[in-house]
Amino acid sequence: MKTTLEISDPLLREARKIAIRENTTLRALVEQGLRQVVAEKKKHKPFRLRKASFKGDGLHPDVANLSWQEILDLSYEGRGT
Repeated sequence: MKTTLEISDPLLREARKIAIRENTTLRALVEQGLRQVVAEKKKHKPFRLRKASFKGDGLHPDVANLSWQEILDLSYEGRGT
């Protein structure tokens, strides 16, 4: 596939020097770099939150039938305004 990339002049000059020194093409060098980056990114698994549940019987019976807002209100009762 053909595409166009904008590469800074200093980086492009260095890449061309390397390509000449290693008797390869700029295209091959870019592909090699992209392969390395893609392989490195694949190594890192996406973040997964560990299971942090605990044994218990759920909410206390006194608050089991309350809404989340009501539970919050109870937890902050007597604090602040």
